[in-house]
Amino acid sequence: MTFNGTWKVDRNDNYEKFMEQMGINMVKRKLAAHDNLKITIQQDGNTFHIKESSNFRNLEMDFTLGVTFDYSLADGTELSGSWSMEGESMKGVFVRKDNGKQLTTIRTLEGGELVQSYNYEGVDAKRIFKRS
Repeated sequence: MTFNGTWKVDRNDNYEKFMEQMGINMVKRKLAAHDNLKITIQQDGNTFHIKESSNFRNLEMDFTLGVTFDYSLADGTELSGSWSMEGESMKGVFVRKDNGKQLTTIRTLEGGELVQSYNYEGVDAKRIFKRS
């Protein structure tokens, strides 16, 4: 699978505004914008093994496409949702446990980069990753 590999965040687009919409306070937003996030993705059929490492935490998890699971963002926001494949894209649809609002994440490959797009309450943002 083309998503397989280790990806390091290179740049953000509208990420500050997105985090503000999510209700993340200014101090955490400033820190998160420079978190040096690295994601390692390994796919085996419909199952994915993900390793996330940043300045704030290290996390390993497994998920299966179409199967709902719980996830906590680095700021502690609790989500529940699942990932699916839509063509060449991975789409994650998650619901916040605290307010029931939906967060959508789409992973695509564009020009050799992993682009992770977010939408929350009408605010779009992107984090762009390069192979590490």
